Amino acid sequence: MTPADRVLRDALRHQAVRATLLALVTTADAAAVLLLPAALGHTLDLLLAGEPATAALTGAAALLAALFLLDAVETVLTGTTTAHATARLRTRLIGHLLAVGPAGAARFSRGDLVTRATALAAQSGTAPGAVAALLASCALPLGGLTALVLIDWRLAGTFLLGVPLLALVLRAFTRRTGDTVERYLRLQGEIAGRFTETLAGARTIAAAGTLRRERGRVLAALPELSREGHRLWRVQGRSNAQAAVLVPLLQTAVVATGGLLLVAGELSVGTLLAATRYAALAAGIGVLTGRLAALVRARRSGARLAEVHAVPVAPHGTKPLPPGPGRLELRRVSAVRGGRTVLDGVDLTVPGGTTVAVVGRSGSGKSELARLAGKLTEPDHGEVLLDGVPLSEADPAALRRAVGYAFERPALLGGTLAGTIGFGPLPPPDPERITRAARAACADTFVRTLPHGYDTPCADVPLSGGEIQRLGLARAFTHRGRLLILDDATSSLDTATERQVTEALLNGDRPGTRLLVAHRAATAARADLVAWLEAGRLRALAPHARLWQEPDYRAVFAAGPEPADA
Repeated sequence: MTPADRVLRDALRHQAVRATLLALVTTADAAAVLLLPAALGHTLDLLLAGEPATAALTGAAALLAALFLLDAVETVLTGTTTAHATARLRTRLIGHLLAVGPAGAARFSRGDLVTRATALAAQSGTAPGAVAALLASCALPLGGLTALVLIDWRLAGTFLLGVPLLALVLRAFTRRTGDTVERYLRLQGEIAGRFTETLAGARTIAAAGTLRRERGRVLAALPELSREGHRLWRVQGRSNAQAAVLVPLLQTAVVATGGLLLVAGELSVGTLLAATRYAALAAGIGVLTGRLAALVRARRSGARLAEVHAVPVAPHGTKPLPPGPGRLELRRVSAVRGGRTVLDGVDLTVPGGTTVAVVGRSGSGKSELARLAGKLTEPDHGEVLLDGVPLSEADPAALRRAVGYAFERPALLGGTLAGTIGFGPLPPPDPERITRAARAACADTFVRTLPHGYDTPCADVPLSGGEIQRLGLARAFTHRGRLLILDDATSSLDTATERQVTEALLNGDRPGTRLLVAHRAATAARADLVAWLEAGRLRALAPHARLWQEPDYRAVFAAGPEPADA
């Protein structure tokens, strides 16, 4: 079983009841379709013979009414089954993306992930309905052929002469459609990924005046996408054209054979009418190609979802974290990202309850170290421990409660500004704690100027980079765990605001350990220790005052004499 089939099997299993009902309804519909020609043929024979046909007419009318009712039920069941299967696929996909963490999700572009979670999940969600419909579609040709055998074996024999050609048309259609759909979906994801990148850099593009060039880059794959789309329609059109030639020939051959039997007195007019209809059902390649195309698209879309599910989930254990001050240890930690060694054999111990500033030139591995310290990514070698417990063995819920983060570009989650500040593990902080955290992050003043204050929806207010960072810092201040990591979280603040925030962070009553990615000497000076990274290695771990004697260390801050407050 392919990964795509496993993804679709899960959706089918989750919708087993609805899919079973749908299969029963479609089967009943197919049975009614197969019974109708016989009923109409029998009615015609009675009318031609001048015999009473009321019961036969009533039976035919009942079959027609049943077809209308079954079609309506089939439509409702197909829609609900597809909707629930799509919801299941999207829930699993998003859950897996959250489980693999930022590093795993980064293997795909944002636009590509959005495409997979929306359009492709919806296409894959049609699989249960497509399978049920395909079963019914297969029942019709088989039932039509069986009916021909029951009417007269010579009619069935005439039809069977063209079955190998029908099988070849179906086989070629399925293979060509699958390849074309796969290329089409890949190109669709590429365009979506580039478009998302363009939206993120809209200001830069406008300022550089490169709109035309960027539009060309985003739509570069559009001609190839168009070719694949046209190829898909050509494949389906060619199959339909071949069927349009072959099916009438088969029907004509069956009707001609039936006509000879009619002349010989071996068939009645009504039976010939029924045989003609059964020949059309037995040769129903047009219905089969449509059903097969839907199933092929669902499987190819499922293959794109399976690529995301193939990304391994970050390992975690069940060990609880023992009581501790937040002692952080990195033992021979190495990390390779994009073929480049970002961290190389780093040994670092951060004593519990201390503040350590991580400094270094751009590309030295500061942010990677910050991600590893809180298990937002995994090392390629070595291990990270918190109070003696390897992070790979720690209970994930306990770890998230123990480690708090503030980022350079925090996401405004939580709906309102208060929800954003209090966003984190349950239970949420009370309003008083949210207000104190906002004051410590210098966010309370601008929040209170808004019409709805802390209840202002995040989407309704434009915020500067510094204001967004202050909200992210306020969220970090609400965290009461044993380790707080600030990954360049003050880079958009002015010097005076950064100093106030740092003072509140270091001199407040917040317990635990603090790890700060710092770019300013003043911030490093207020830390207990400085971890100096250079080219992915730990060059020194010492107080800022001692390191300041090193010219190379001072060059990290591009500074001359030491600042007065350092």
